[in-house]
Amino acid sequence: MSVKVERLEHNMAKLTVEVPAADFVAAIKTAYNKSKNRFNIPGFRKGKAPQNLVEKMYGKEVFYDDAANEVLQNSYPEAAKESGLDIVSAPQVELVQIEKGQDFIYAVTVAVKPEVKLGAYKGLEIPKFEATVSEADIDAALVREQEKNARVVTVEDRAVESGDTVVLDYAGTVDGVAFDGGTATDYELVIGSGAFIPGFEDQLIGVNTEEEKDIVVTFPEDYHADLAGKEAVFKCTVHKITKKEMPELNDEFAQEVSEYDTLAEYREEVKGHLQEAKDRQVDAQKKEAAVSKLVELSEMDIPEAMIDTRVDQMFNDQANRMQSQGFPMDMYLQYMGTTAAEMKKNMRQSAEAQIKGDLVLEAVAAAENFEITDDAINAEMTKMAEAYKIDPQVVIDAMTDYEKDQMRKDLSTREALKFLIDNAVEVEKKDEAEKAE
Repeated sequence: MSVKVERLEHNMAKLTVEVPAADFVAAIKTAYNKSKNRFNIPGFRKGKAPQNLVEKMYGKEVFYDDAANEVLQNSYPEAAKESGLDIVSAPQVELVQIEKGQDFIYAVTVAVKPEVKLGAYKGLEIPKFEATVSEADIDAALVREQEKNARVVTVEDRAVESGDTVVLDYAGTVDGVAFDGGTATDYELVIGSGAFIPGFEDQLIGVNTEEEKDIVVTFPEDYHADLAGKEAVFKCTVHKITKKEMPELNDEFAQEVSEYDTLAEYREEVKGHLQEAKDRQVDAQKKEAAVSKLVELSEMDIPEAMIDTRVDQMFNDQANRMQSQGFPMDMYLQYMGTTAAEMKKNMRQSAEAQIKGDLVLEAVAAAENFEITDDAINAEMTKMAEAYKIDPQVVIDAMTDYEKDQMRKDLSTREALKFLIDNAVEVEKKDEAEKAE
């Protein structure tokens, strides 16, 4: 096999691969053996007709497609390695010569990892993010805990108030005609949640149980085309009113929801949890700001094919997540009112930002010559294995060289990110008025 490399513009390259004729003949034989049971030849039992007879009856190219795929799968990985290029996209394949008895020749166009001209990465200026937990933050967390422990009670002595949950029937009409989705029975609605058309929930305030009321609303201009901007009348009957009865915030509450005896002690625990979350948030903000700043100061030419490949990875990851939740991607797309092409288009900006971030971190790791030892890799694998309650040695022994290389790269970029933050300079954020001046 021979490989000819041609560098193209914008970090693209073309590999012309020439595979010996004998390999293509062998691939045709393999294709014949895999598919011979599909052919019915008079005088032969199914799958027993010789290859040359099948080719004579169906044409010599009958096995070419399958054979070509066989050759490509077998030869491309080695050709990519032999090229010496750092390929970062799926190959775009073009068949140049495909003929039994002759060398099999194909060309692939690929994206090559761009070189990065790093900006000054030591002393990056990043905003100073606030990591303080206020008393209001603690109060809000306690209210959320109260709500989790609230009792739901039926209201029988008053009309609907904001914050109540009502069970109601409604039937909507526009110009006296019912419309799709405008009717429901025993529907549960939280008043003030904003789940319905603006104005609908407010008009239910003051309605008593089993009272009927006509609610008049106007659909927003950006609503479904057939209802946008139109006035509708909903005939409603409230069957039930419930409210949440919150427990009192006192020492007894603290004892019920925590291991502490007093509310003051519990507040301190809540504050600690909030501080940990805030610290993680600020850490993530610092990292994002540092990488974004370095990308801004650096130069690189990202090939479109590299972005395409990252977008496909992101889309497939999303599809796998949805599938694991029992929600097929086609159903998800229909639910969101979009298409795969539109979703991928919307992912491009994020994909490009991710690629640039990865490239500058790899460049910093190379510039600082971070070395990740096998011990460091084993330690990381041990940590991951213990989290999943798996024997660490089993995981370590099962790792391939490729997986170790990927882990080494991940750890080195993690070191690069830490290096950026450790050497960054935090500056007070300017408000919009100061920026304008």
